Amino acid sequence: MKKSSNGRQPKRNGKTKSAAAGDVRIIGGQFKRRVVRFIDADGLRPTPDRLRETLFNWLLADIHGACVLDSCAGSGVLGFEALSRGAAHATFIEVNPAQSDMLRQSAEQLQLDTTAYQIIQGTAEQVLTQNQLTQRHFGVVFIDPPYAQDLWQPILTALITQSLINTDTLIYLEADKDLDGQLTELANALNEKLSTQQPSNQATIGFDCLKQTKVGQVVAGLYQLSSS
Repeated sequence: MKKSSNGRQPKRNGKTKSAAAGDVRIIGGQFKRRVVRFIDADGLRPTPDRLRETLFNWLLADIHGACVLDSCAGSGVLGFEALSRGAAHATFIEVNPAQSDMLRQSAEQLQLDTTAYQIIQGTAEQVLTQNQLTQRHFGVVFIDPPYAQDLWQPILTALITQSLINTDTLIYLEADKDLDGQLTELANALNEKLSTQQPSNQATIGFDCLKQTKVGQVVAGLYQLSSS
């Protein structure tokens, strides 16, 4: 884990630049070997190359033309990797203001068209319930929050209750503990909540595991919503 820092570099050309503490390379596609940078901040740990390569092998047939959400963007490497490999649009949500600035710098350095991405500063679970998104449906969603905070459950809940995903959406989850058991608990809680709001004609929500891997203590999986 990394410690929080709000360090700034001196102004250049009238603009304040965030101080980078590390960098990570895009590993495939148009921007292969290009670097994106990130600050020194608690919980900010870019997905390792090995795991990222596995993820995008899983998404090989689905990433081109997709609208993707990098819900806890950090370095933004998952979203930038998706754009590099042909995604049509990437939405980045990042809570840290300095890292949000760094995401904008990375997008500029990659010379991305401004219509191809949106960067929003805030917590994902709040942003997703507010009217800030230019995209109202996502084909691929990355949920990779700081492990200790267990944020993926409220983020996934917000995506479902706001109808931002459906049964075709591919959902990537990354955590340091078993995912399947927690997804079952989340589905049960969602179904109970929705049954009180819409007692008739309410479909039962579940999650189908399409792919799963473990790298060290990290558990990662690709899922879709199921409805019956």
